[in-house]
Amino acid sequence: MRWLRAGHARGASLRPRRPYDWLAVDAEAHDQQIAPAARAAIDEVKGFLQAHPPFDALGDDELERVATAAEVEFFPAGEMIFAQHAGPVEHLRVIRAGSVELALAGRVLDLLGPGELFGHASMLSGLPPGFSARAEEDTLCYRVPAEVGREVLARPESVAFVARSLLAMHAKAPSALAVTSARPDPANRPVRTLLRGAPVICTPDTTIREAALQMSEHGASAIVVKLGETLGILTDRDLRARVVAAGLSYDEPVSAAMTAPAYTVGPDALGGDVLLRMLERGVRHFPVVALDGSVLGVVEAVDVQAADTVSSFNLRRAISRANGFDELGRAAAGLRPAVLALAEARVAATSISRMYSTLLDAIARRSIELAVAEVGEELPPFTWFALGSHARREAVPASDIDSAIAWREADGNDVRLREELHRVGRIVASRMEEWGFAVDTHGASAADLLFVRTVESWHKAADSWIKDPTQDKALVLSSLLADSRPVWGVRWGLSLSEPFRAARSERALVRLLARLALSHRPPTGFMRGFVLEHDGEHRGRLDIKQGGILPVAALARWGGIAAGVTSASTVERLRSASAAGTITADDARTLEEAFELFTDLRLGHQVTQLRSGEQPDDFLDPAQLGALTRSHLKEAFRAVASVQRRIGTELSLPGS
Repeated sequence: MRWLRAGHARGASLRPRRPYDWLAVDAEAHDQQIAPAARAAIDEVKGFLQAHPPFDALGDDELERVATAAEVEFFPAGEMIFAQHAGPVEHLRVIRAGSVELALAGRVLDLLGPGELFGHASMLSGLPPGFSARAEEDTLCYRVPAEVGREVLARPESVAFVARSLLAMHAKAPSALAVTSARPDPANRPVRTLLRGAPVICTPDTTIREAALQMSEHGASAIVVKLGETLGILTDRDLRARVVAAGLSYDEPVSAAMTAPAYTVGPDALGGDVLLRMLERGVRHFPVVALDGSVLGVVEAVDVQAADTVSSFNLRRAISRANGFDELGRAAAGLRPAVLALAEARVAATSISRMYSTLLDAIARRSIELAVAEVGEELPPFTWFALGSHARREAVPASDIDSAIAWREADGNDVRLREELHRVGRIVASRMEEWGFAVDTHGASAADLLFVRTVESWHKAADSWIKDPTQDKALVLSSLLADSRPVWGVRWGLSLSEPFRAARSERALVRLLARLALSHRPPTGFMRGFVLEHDGEHRGRLDIKQGGILPVAALARWGGIAAGVTSASTVERLRSASAAGTITADDARTLEEAFELFTDLRLGHQVTQLRSGEQPDDFLDPAQLGALTRSHLKEAFRAVASVQRRIGTELSLPGS
């Protein structure tokens, strides 16, 4: 088909056309040219509509009427299809290819794909639309006139479809948040409780057409493919990108378009952890598999988190697709607004922190790829490591971005090679600073040549710190490496934290790490004895990072290493230390609850600053906290201090 656009400029409005209008020629050629081509065009529309509800319930004559009346619209990515509160929608629209973002007052409600309808609520009611619709990418829609669309939706077979779609949209609207907020947070529920129904399953030789029909019949956005010992998966996005856009025949086997092997999760995985894995891998569907290998269902992104987090996936996608640093910078600018949207959706602070860290990973990865291309030299396979809070997935908008580079000596170890990799580190750090991210001011960055070395050199240094932890900065550097996590490059078999797995037997190191942890003392009172800044721009403020986050994170690091656990989050380390008996279960629970409170207050403070256009920091004004919050915070500080005293006494550490 050929589509004309008024003005012939990208972004100009498209003149809708019926599928056969462009074929019009003089009357004499009608029988030879118009009829066959028009018939093929109409049949193509019919074939597509017939695979999607509510059109799948129509008879051939009714489907013919819809296909004949349908017009085609093209919307470039970012173009508004209709605005919230605009005039009533006068057409029923079906997405043919691409995707459409529905939003209310700037908040993303849903992201629709091929075969999905929108605008029908306004068309049926005659009222202005309650949301805006925008093309999330280049999008084709079939536009059905209102008189034809109303006939389709008024049929008895369509009533259930209309009711379900309107109820689903109502549930996604912010007005429903007050109703649903009392329900258990999906992030803290096992995914087995979030499944919508039985999985749709097929074999790899099932045709794509049959798989799509099964998905449509069951209202599923994905179908699981049985592959012997493993699974594959075909999603609605795969149908759009790998079938429709690529021109793949619907009669090809589903194995030609599926993703295999599919990422899977167990039934007891928490929704928040599953969402994090989805963001890391850039996918929206995970089959949920029981211990016996049976498929229980498919969990989707919208199942494990509020609809607002759709924007996190869109942002990650924009980051990964950025064609250059300028485009990547524009995408990275969406990270802080994403934090605000998640906070407004009442997502837990620890979950926001994990998602923020995951999106930082995406920005770092694309920055590294662009920097490598800019250097243009033959570089060895190397790995980029996140350090500190970023590595623990506990970063917030005010966090420093710590990093390191490592590669194997077998791939080269001359001065020029190290300088070229250091150049990559400098480019990435410079761009991150340009985009408003704080690169570690103490030099723990791949922009510093000391943090660019072979993995053998890193391990040699780590072994030295473990054997003699009294060396200058040995404990600080050990803490950084113990927190390290690979985010780009050659991951498997390449670890900076590996030497610390066996460090539990090095009593001198473990003891000194405990002393370091106990040196981070939380304040134990308000105003009186409260540790506040005495001068400078933060005079009279509480440093929640130094007073709350660091004492717990340091204890967790010590407890984790003593239990043989290195790279992990603070909460994971506390639980591992509890399981190993390094920290009592009660103390671990106390520290975990205190850490969640500190993180909540820290992020809440930074969200307030971001809304006011201020640069986020970690300095709270105690006078601005409510009486109940001050009471909880005071008790949390005292509880952490009590745990420190008990641990110090048990280890016979001086000053405890």
